[in-house]
Amino acid sequence: MHKIRLPDHAYVPGETARHAEGAFDSFHDSVTPGMGRDALQHTLAWRAGLLFLEQGYFWEAHEVLEPVWMATPHDSAEHQMVQGAIQLANAALKQVMNRPAAARRLCERARGHARAARSSGGDIVMGMEVADLEQKIESLEAQLGSE
Repeated sequence: MHKIRLPDHAYVPGETARHAEGAFDSFHDSVTPGMGRDALQHTLAWRAGLLFLEQGYFWEAHEVLEPVWMATPHDSAEHQMVQGAIQLANAALKQVMNRPAAARRLCERARGHARAARSSGGDIVMGMEVADLEQKIESLEAQLGSE
């Protein structure tokens, strides 16, 4: 299995430099047209997206997860699960950008996608426990507090 290297920096719009054009092509290229649902969970893009999310590379997580989302059947459990992870990455990025209201809205969207993934796919979708995604959402919401 391909070792995933973390980006040299986390991109935060308005604060840090964008990554070079093509920096994430190898991740994007791991998702090919017509890939089955089971194969998608083993792509470099999915695995890297989750690692980037876990390690605080939120913009990068969204960037590499998007082709996975686009390859999943619309309204499938997998589509919902990947969208939930993308919304969580967006929420975490908004927190870093000091936009807590936007982050809270995105957490709510992420939660809705997680619920939809569970209702149509069960407790494990894309090789990941839905409860794990929900816990990450709750953790971010706890950091955000209420306003």
